[in-house]
Amino acid sequence: MGTDSRKKSVAAVVVTYNRKQLLLECLDCLEAQDLARLGDSYELSVIVVDNASTDGTEEALEPYVTSGRISYFNTGENLGGAGGFNYGMRVAVEAGHDYVWLMDDDCMTHPDTLRELLLAGEGLEGDYGYLTSVCLWTDGNPCTMNRQRHPLHTTIEDFSPELQPCTLASFVSLFVPADVIAELGLPIKDFFIWTDDWEFTRRVSRKYPCYVVGTSIVTHKCKVNGAGNIALDSGDRIARFRLAYRNDIVLYRGEGASGYAYVLARDLNHLARIALEAKGRKLERARAVVGGTIEGLRFHPQIEHVKRPER
Repeated sequence: MGTDSRKKSVAAVVVTYNRKQLLLECLDCLEAQDLARLGDSYELSVIVVDNASTDGTEEALEPYVTSGRISYFNTGENLGGAGGFNYGMRVAVEAGHDYVWLMDDDCMTHPDTLRELLLAGEGLEGDYGYLTSVCLWTDGNPCTMNRQRHPLHTTIEDFSPELQPCTLASFVSLFVPADVIAELGLPIKDFFIWTDDWEFTRRVSRKYPCYVVGTSIVTHKCKVNGAGNIALDSGDRIARFRLAYRNDIVLYRGEGASGYAYVLARDLNHLARIALEAKGRKLERARAVVGGTIEGLRFHPQIEHVKRPER
């Protein structure tokens, strides 16, 4: 039998919305990926999914598109992060790429980020559902919002191992074989924002071993190094939290009774923190927790699937 000598294709999917300068920096970092040690085994393509930015993003990307350095897709409306990743992953899989590498526009890869993911995948002989990078903030400390979990309710604190198991991960440098996406489906676009990454990665980790690659590192240029906090975040973010509590029900119902027990205990804890710590709009914050959770009990979004082209 003959062997498949073609290069394996990696599609970096970058979702953006009104952050032109960060996006351009992200693209520069992707262009600096060093795959020399891997010979001619892999090639990298870049897909930018623009959630209908209004800051001149499309115009700024014209030279990249014209030169063939990226493929650009404007969704025509803001689909949120969930819709953007759903869109981009569908494009990547239908285009025939072998792997999909997901990131936000403020994710700054290092020159060896992809190489280390690929080497880890080769060492595992392809026996994995996804690989994820160590995510640092701009000061070099772990980025709080992107720390992976393993097992389900335990946040990983030690990122020194070259390879360690992972249960939940974010979409800030997530590397997934296209075959896995075709088998298990796309992220749930109806989430709009929040929990889309955890629900997707948990869907994968239920079936396949998944790993954090300690030698693959990215820098997340988010404004602050902290996870969302319903008790302390500014009032203009309260409505978003309602989506988080709603979407979390979909994630944790997949764990059965233990998942519902976790949600109940967590919600009670968050309500107590609102009562004790919030500086204002306490009732509105509490309604976001309770209302989002109740809405989640009635929320049953569909998982969409995508087919890989036949070779």
